[in-house]
Amino acid sequence: MSIEIKVPSLGESVSTATIARWLKQVGDAVAADEPLVELETDKVTVEVPAPVAGKLSEIVVGAGGEVSVGALLGLVEAGAAGAASRPVETARPAANPAAGVNPPPSPSGPVARPATPPADVAPAHAPMPAAAKMIEESGVSVAALGSGTGKDGRITKGDVLDFLSRPAPVAAAPAAPRPARALEAGEERVKMTRLRRTIAARLKEAQNNAAMLTTFNEVDMSAVMALRNEYKDAFEKKHGGTRLGFMSFFVKACVAALKEFPAVNAEIDGDEIVYKHFVHMGIAVGGPSGLVVPVVRNADQMGFAQIEKTIGDLGKRVRDGQLKLEELTGGTFSITNGGVYGSLMSTPILNPPQSAILGMHKIQDRPMAIGGKVEIRPMMYLAMSYDHRIIDGKEAVSFLVRVKEGIEDPRRLLLEL
Repeated sequence: MSIEIKVPSLGESVSTATIARWLKQVGDAVAADEPLVELETDKVTVEVPAPVAGKLSEIVVGAGGEVSVGALLGLVEAGAAGAASRPVETARPAANPAAGVNPPPSPSGPVARPATPPADVAPAHAPMPAAAKMIEESGVSVAALGSGTGKDGRITKGDVLDFLSRPAPVAAAPAAPRPARALEAGEERVKMTRLRRTIAARLKEAQNNAAMLTTFNEVDMSAVMALRNEYKDAFEKKHGGTRLGFMSFFVKACVAALKEFPAVNAEIDGDEIVYKHFVHMGIAVGGPSGLVVPVVRNADQMGFAQIEKTIGDLGKRVRDGQLKLEELTGGTFSITNGGVYGSLMSTPILNPPQSAILGMHKIQDRPMAIGGKVEIRPMMYLAMSYDHRIIDGKEAVSFLVRVKEGIEDPRRLLLEL
């Protein structure tokens, strides 16, 4: 009995994905819940497990194919033994014969190809199945679309929608697409991943839509460092190996300041301001595919140990590619720490639809005037970028001062002052 492998729910506001790679090939034995295929979404890579034990009998959409939620990916023959020596099969042809092209085959093994492709097919720009159907219905010329954004330049449904949304030319025929620059010796052209394209689009969106401004301050880390050094061993022993880091202090300091300045924790929705009576803290983490911002939910209700444990767990799963989509959504305020990479000063970019983000930086000993004397203190520059449409300069500066006060005197955080 054949069991269908379908695209699962991809989380909030995510309806399509690209097949990154098949982890099994046709004929391979699979165990129930064993990962079969990796899907790359705008936010994270998702593994689709085998619905039952058996063997992978068919791959419907190969690597590089674009699929939507609920789409058929392949078939598993329940209870059948896998044949290791069975040759790899190609993906099932596209549902629309008018497209005249098959989805790319699985990359897990060699696939026989015809010596010469049909004359009416241009593999480099051939449309995906969903795109082919839309092209047929709309009467758009494939030549007019040019190169697509899919793998190997294939045209996706998004390319067709983007083309159809453009205003019709009034005068002469549109100019030919600008040809790609010829590569020089030592250069290599690599297609941007879906995640990298999304990061680029969201950062540009933040710059275009928000009235973004950054305010700076500096914080003396002496008190936090002394407290941490004194109690880190006892903290780790009491909380089962969870280490006491600096991030929990900054999360607690930000939570206290957000309660005092609720606009920093709010967002703009049309012509309204949405205030949040909770704090879902986004923590920027560098992963193998780029920067992602997992969310520590209800950080305002957590203690130091729970914050440190949650951040540590999220960071590990970001690096292992095991983060869940719902863990990347719903943040109300974010913290990014460029200091772990050696950054002394930077201006962080907002994470829409959030209205503010705090940037931490490298701790560096500097001479400071303390009580009329020069002392060497471990100092850190802080930067807060904010949307000036919703947060006034006075609020932003005062917020950052409250964070500074909480870090320089951590007793305030414990007493909620």
